Amino acid sequence: MSIRIIPLIDPQLTPSSRRLAWLATRSTGVPIGSAFLRLFDKAGQDHLAELDLHVHPAEQRSGAGSLLLTAAAAAAREEGRRSVIAEAEPGSPGELFLSARGFRKVLTLTYARLPLAQADLAALRGIVHSPHPGYRLVAWDGVVPDELAETFTASRHAMDDMPMDDTDFGTVSWDVDRVWEAARAIEKRGDLLHTVAAVAESDGSIAGFTELVVPGDGKGDAQHYGTGVLPEHRGRGLARWMKAEAIRQARERYPDLDGLLTDTADSNRHMRVVNDALGYLPTHKRVTLQLDL
Repeated sequence: MSIRIIPLIDPQLTPSSRRLAWLATRSTGVPIGSAFLRLFDKAGQDHLAELDLHVHPAEQRSGAGSLLLTAAAAAAREEGRRSVIAEAEPGSPGELFLSARGFRKVLTLTYARLPLAQADLAALRGIVHSPHPGYRLVAWDGVVPDELAETFTASRHAMDDMPMDDTDFGTVSWDVDRVWEAARAIEKRGDLLHTVAAVAESDGSIAGFTELVVPGDGKGDAQHYGTGVLPEHRGRGLARWMKAEAIRQARERYPDLDGLLTDTADSNRHMRVVNDALGYLPTHKRVTLQLDL
């Protein structure tokens, strides 16, 4: 039976990206696979696309994956992209499939989880209340307060040199509007955004931040988003300090929350040490592969 590749209209738009989509079907109309290509549109990442491709296990090796990939790669070229990235489990059929079609491994991520019931509140409070001369902690829920919006936006440059190994990731460009849009997008889908930041007493600027997104019902696992410290403020233990406060707040405010999830590049030794010290336990790894167009 022949395979058809059907372009779809994907309504999932964000302020910084859009998606193209394809469905693979048998001639009978039975769906057997899909591909989504996210196109990043903001300056600094408008060279990049991200592929999410799946074929039903019973239909693998049928040629559907290759046809979907061909369609997605052609669209990426037409959109002027120079790189396509995709994630897979190490050693999985997905990684082997992508590697055989020109993708190369550029990054390995370790995923970890902190079981909140095992978090030692006394130890966390000890970290939070330990002196960090010249700095103080602030925290807010949802959208950043107006009086901190400019300095919080500037602090997001702390992520510019986040270890991404050989990934052609580019640089995420932030302005106040984008910061607000990102927070409102989380709110719109019903989740809760909590931010802890370290403020430099010398000028009132934000030196670093950490973000945690909690499910709207306060149950299950929460997800860490960004954690970063500006280069001129590193080496003072601010990342551990901020993250300990985020964990403390989650433990005390959400009694039904099970755990906190995070992922870190294997090459990001500093953040891995912080996570290990706070009790995060590795769960699995993922690799990022890249196709250079």
